[in-house]
Amino acid sequence: MGLGYVLLKRLQRERRHRRRSRHALVPDESIASPEKRKGSCYQQDDSPRSGKKMRYSGNVAAYTFPLMPMKDAARAACLSSAFLYSWRNRPKLSFSTETMGIVEGTTDFIRKIDRVMEKHSGIGVKALTIEFNGLFSTKARSYLERWLQIAVTPRIEELSLSMSKGKAYYDFPCSLLSDGSGSSIRLLDLYCCTFRPTAEIGCFQSLTRLHLEYRLTYVEVRGCSRLRVIENKAPNLHSLHIFYQAYHPIQLSFGESSLVKNLSIGYSSVLNHACAELPYIFPNLETLTIRSLGEMVSTPMVPNTFLHLKYLCITLSAVTLSPSYDYLSLVSFLDACPSLDTFIVDVSAKHPENDSIFENPSHLRQLPEQRHDNLRNVKITGFRSAKSLLELTYHILENTSVECLTLDTSFESFRCSPGKPGRCSRMPKDDLMEASKALFAIRTYIEGKVPSTVRLNVVEPCSRCHVMEPFTVETRK
Repeated sequence: MGLGYVLLKRLQRERRHRRRSRHALVPDESIASPEKRKGSCYQQDDSPRSGKKMRYSGNVAAYTFPLMPMKDAARAACLSSAFLYSWRNRPKLSFSTETMGIVEGTTDFIRKIDRVMEKHSGIGVKALTIEFNGLFSTKARSYLERWLQIAVTPRIEELSLSMSKGKAYYDFPCSLLSDGSGSSIRLLDLYCCTFRPTAEIGCFQSLTRLHLEYRLTYVEVRGCSRLRVIENKAPNLHSLHIFYQAYHPIQLSFGESSLVKNLSIGYSSVLNHACAELPYIFPNLETLTIRSLGEMVSTPMVPNTFLHLKYLCITLSAVTLSPSYDYLSLVSFLDACPSLDTFIVDVSAKHPENDSIFENPSHLRQLPEQRHDNLRNVKITGFRSAKSLLELTYHILENTSVECLTLDTSFESFRCSPGKPGRCSRMPKDDLMEASKALFAIRTYIEGKVPSTVRLNVVEPCSRCHVMEPFTVETRK
């Protein structure tokens, strides 16, 4: 016997007792004092004797109403004005075929929920759960959005929507979570919904649990520095993007049969993590973008293989590279990707001065021969005169079937075009000097080793927007 049932029976007894008392009293007979009615949830009001009435104290409603099941709460609200007030301000709303009782199809289910939401003030709602359980239809969309507008306020903490699998999917209106409405959400649970948050929503600063089931194909996580675990069981997820400023790796749990094919990931120690764990976690990857955000060290050997990887982009964006960083160590990724077609290295980090080939003009190292015959396109942006970077380039020319090699010596995020307004993005003087050194290194160490079957593209800083002094060995100090 539930709490709601007990309260209903008590209210009914009190109501019958009040009616009998009114009929039994003579005109000048007073109503029993509250002391004589100890234990009753009714009190005598202070109106004149002729208008004395019994009123509900409200204490029971305040403390017990939020604990009552939805059906019992609705019945209680019909019997008491105090319970009716609590009903209109109920903090937790849960609608399903279980909580709403017997329903005769979608129309009846919608009608019952709509009657409840029309009487609810929307004030103080902290949790909203709607489970359609096969009853969601196109007709329900407009009603659902109206219910959400009532309940989703800056105070809501839990939101759970369960649509109908195999029927019309619901495009969740992410705009409802803007203007601070999403800042208080701790739990967001969406089943068979399309969820496309935008930058206007802002940060889910209170979110501790996110559950997305069915129709989930793309996930992007940015800036969540305290995030520790991402667990996925969505069978259709094929693209995952994770970028955050932290030194710890996120624990990724995707199951042995993960179908994720496109992965972009970036944090401080990502290169070590990518080498050691990503082949296990994402065995079916076809494209991989890695962005290292911390101080660089040499890339370790990759003990496992990305059997299906065809596109690999590695961005080295640390503020300053370690003087001992070895670009040639990136060959370990080539060894681990037998199907690789495109390899891109973006060197946007500052270089120590002593790593230049002109500071250490010894012979270029050569690794044992290891063929990468599926590799066709290689691009190195931010190409510099670092000795190990030249060694990496030489290794690619000697051990692959590359058809197009692009060496971009500019640091221009935007490049002007003839006949169009605007100028290239500004390049600092030091970058212009390094670009000049890189061009000299390419002519000296690379161009003569390029086979006739390879198309070499050398990109220089824009001469229209930049003045670059030529570099010669004699000018070095």
